[in-house]
Amino acid sequence: MPEGHLLHRHAREQHAALAGRTVRVASPQGRFDAGPFDGHRLDAVTAVGKNLLYAVDGAPAVHVHLGMRGLFLGCGAWPPAPPRGTRFLIGTDAAAFALIAPSTCEALDEAGVAALLTSLGPDPLDPAASREEAVRRVEGARGPVGAALLEQSVWAGIGNAWRAELLFLAGVDPARRVDGAEAGRLWDLAVHHLELGAAAGQVVSDPAAPDERWVYERDTCRRCGAAVRVSSVGGRTAYTCPVEQT
Repeated sequence: MPEGHLLHRHAREQHAALAGRTVRVASPQGRFDAGPFDGHRLDAVTAVGKNLLYAVDGAPAVHVHLGMRGLFLGCGAWPPAPPRGTRFLIGTDAAAFALIAPSTCEALDEAGVAALLTSLGPDPLDPAASREEAVRRVEGARGPVGAALLEQSVWAGIGNAWRAELLFLAGVDPARRVDGAEAGRLWDLAVHHLELGAAAGQVVSDPAAPDERWVYERDTCRRCGAAVRVSSVGGRTAYTCPVEQT
């Protein structure tokens, strides 16, 4: 599933290309009502965790969640030849973006946007996010830290890959709970590394080797060579180095 760093990257790219302009909106697939948005000014494209929000003047917001298979493709100036299965197409005479196979593409009114935001925890890529609140939510979560980090109501934007790599960097086993100091350390790592990921468009847990992972989907730990332990934590496959993570 695309994680928070990728959604922020999409938001930054599309905001730079489209915000402040009158946009064309269509649904070649026919599964989204583009009428209320077509021909209006796009005020902003923002990401919150794994969610994208398009603020359109004179119309409700558009909410997108990519789910497991969703993706965006840049497709040139309007009118483009959109890829087959395009649910949501937005653009100007200079740039257009096609959304394919999202889990969610819907119009939200003000109350709907407020409810979505209320359901989410602090986002490590939000400069205004509260570190204190982030620590409090992890400490107060039920169950082990590996399960808590996947709950979007705890921290928004963390998925399985980031969970594995951040817990490795913090030296924490996903199957146990953490104290406030450890939770703060995890948050600081998330803030730093997700920003690297947003810039690169991929999970970056080692800036010296951005294409490599420490434990995620590896047979052996890249640091010490120990066999990576594979288990289920929070209903998802967890990857842990038994030597580096206590």
